[in-house]
Amino acid sequence: MSLATDGIDTLHVPMGERSYDIHVGDGAIAHAGAILKDKLRAPRTVIVTDENVAKDWLKPLQNSLNAADIRSRAIVIPPGEHTKSMQHLETLLDDLLEHNIDRKTTLIALGGGVVGDLTGFAAAVVMRGVDFVQVPTTLLSQVDSSVGGKTGIDTRYGKNLIGAFHQPRAVITDTLTLDTLPMRERLCGYAEVVKYGVINDREFFDWLQVNGKKVLAGDTGARREAIMRSCANKAEIVAADEREAGLRALLNLGHTFGHALEAQVGFDDDLKHGEAVAIGMVMALDLSVRLAMISEAERDLLKQHLDDVGLPTDIKNLAGGNWTSDALLEHMGRDKKTQDGKLTFILARAIGNSIVADDVDPETVRVVLDQWIEDAR
Repeated sequence: MSLATDGIDTLHVPMGERSYDIHVGDGAIAHAGAILKDKLRAPRTVIVTDENVAKDWLKPLQNSLNAADIRSRAIVIPPGEHTKSMQHLETLLDDLLEHNIDRKTTLIALGGGVVGDLTGFAAAVVMRGVDFVQVPTTLLSQVDSSVGGKTGIDTRYGKNLIGAFHQPRAVITDTLTLDTLPMRERLCGYAEVVKYGVINDREFFDWLQVNGKKVLAGDTGARREAIMRSCANKAEIVAADEREAGLRALLNLGHTFGHALEAQVGFDDDLKHGEAVAIGMVMALDLSVRLAMISEAERDLLKQHLDDVGLPTDIKNLAGGNWTSDALLEHMGRDKKTQDGKLTFILARAIGNSIVADDVDPETVRVVLDQWIEDAR
């Protein structure tokens, strides 16, 4: 990690030929042209963004690219999780081809996780693969989805079941974009920040207990520290296991439960991804307690911290119809981590010490789910 003279922090992600840098700082979008000038195969880009982000950040990004003599065109897509679909992927690919892109054109994803995942997948398949750059504008995308090269779309069977590993050419994270977000969106990203502490960085979790509310309130130093430490944690894991053969699965802490909850409510705005991850982490530690791996005190420490900052930690107020353990287990069975019919869970021995478990008895999971459903009534 190094501090650039222009006030932009740079973190290197070592991936061999696919290595790239993450650039983080207030006003980073204004430096995008200078950052990308020597990274692009040709000075031609197509910016993909959504209607909400375009209002605040499309023009500044285009101005920065223009100043570096980098040409850009823009494609503006609808906002929301439902845009991560086969229908919108097809529309985006048609638009890109209509723009007469070639293999040296770079796509730039300007937006949150939906824009990044959809654009990254389009980049992976159009012309059999072109470069793309992530310019994440939500806390969730800045600390999670923009790093690591996972791209994809949702289906009615579950999240991200169609996709590709396609590493970005660079990630440009402007922390000023967070000032335009409502608190609910900041909280969604914060759930992923906490996740890194629970996985393997107890010192970071302890730091968040002191500084978490500062991060959410917009404290410049705390915000940048949280983003850089989150990205450093993820980069280390991704560099060791790019295609999730083992270690990288730890990054799915809370996601097996969380994705099932999202599927049950129909990927509706009533439950955002970060909120589902927050609940899912508590469920994962609850399962860990049931398996006598972790103390109730450790589980409660996580739950209390999430409660304190305003994240949901139960399913009491969730819509989604008739909650049943059968329905949730069925959703889990479609999870990408399921192999040979066995569910994979990320469990914890303590906060900061998580493991991948593929031998959990489904009936034990059912007991945990039934208790959560009972408590929600």
